[in-house]
Amino acid sequence: MLPWKRVLRPLAALLLTAAAVTAPATTAQATAPSSGWNDYSCKPSAAHPRPVVLVHGTLGNSVDNWLGLAPYLKVRGYCVFSLDYGQLEGVPFFHGLGPVEKSAGQLKDFVDKVLAATGAAETDVVGHSQGGMMPRYYLRFLGGAAKVNALVGIAPSNHGTTLSGFTNLLPYFPGAGDLLAKNTPALADQVAGSDFLNRLNAGGDTVPGVRYTVIATKYDQVVTPWRSQYLSGPDVRNVLLQDLCPADLSEHVAVGLFDRIAFHEVANALDPARARPTTCASAFD
Repeated sequence: MLPWKRVLRPLAALLLTAAAVTAPATTAQATAPSSGWNDYSCKPSAAHPRPVVLVHGTLGNSVDNWLGLAPYLKVRGYCVFSLDYGQLEGVPFFHGLGPVEKSAGQLKDFVDKVLAATGAAETDVVGHSQGGMMPRYYLRFLGGAAKVNALVGIAPSNHGTTLSGFTNLLPYFPGAGDLLAKNTPALADQVAGSDFLNRLNAGGDTVPGVRYTVIATKYDQVVTPWRSQYLSGPDVRNVLLQDLCPADLSEHVAVGLFDRIAFHEVANALDPARARPTTCASAFD
């Protein structure tokens, strides 16, 4: 007999997310600390000539997702910017829920804004979860490859997720898939095998002219199986944190929010010419 409570709990959470965001709520917009990043007077240095655009994950926002990584990069001399995308009407703070294709258009506009303000010709993009996958649509279909030097994905949903197999149960719950697609399109778009992902990945994972880095943790419980995060193609580096530090126990959320070992590897990906080996000691760097 199946352990139904264990099986249904993650599926119920997925569906409740879709239902909850339809409830009335006051709108709000997250704003990056004025003393930190999103400083449009920042001019990239010769050492770091490209601004860094941070792209939050599903249910994240431009501030909370980056309270660890944005200051980490700022103190190392980068001009750092972050955006909110995928907002649903009446849902404050919890973004990244709208159609991924539309969110990629928001990223396109934001990158143009950052490049115009900084005077840079290209940017580097770092994203967590959906934020590591969604920019690939921008690169492939919206002209982003001409404006992005590197894409760094932290636990990205590049080939979707099975939620440890639980999404395979959706067909057994009539209307569940429609509920996701209608109320939280980004969740439906990120289910492994979705029409969106099939279009995104048709013809290969990468586009010419962009360097790709994927940083994964084997303890990821959200984007599963974790190897599905990896990309194939030229100019791709796939990194498993536990190969760098076996003691790193970070799961999906922690790896984006406060894992300094992951942050160290992000910095290496942004500046490979000055890369230093990432080890457990990088947590104190």
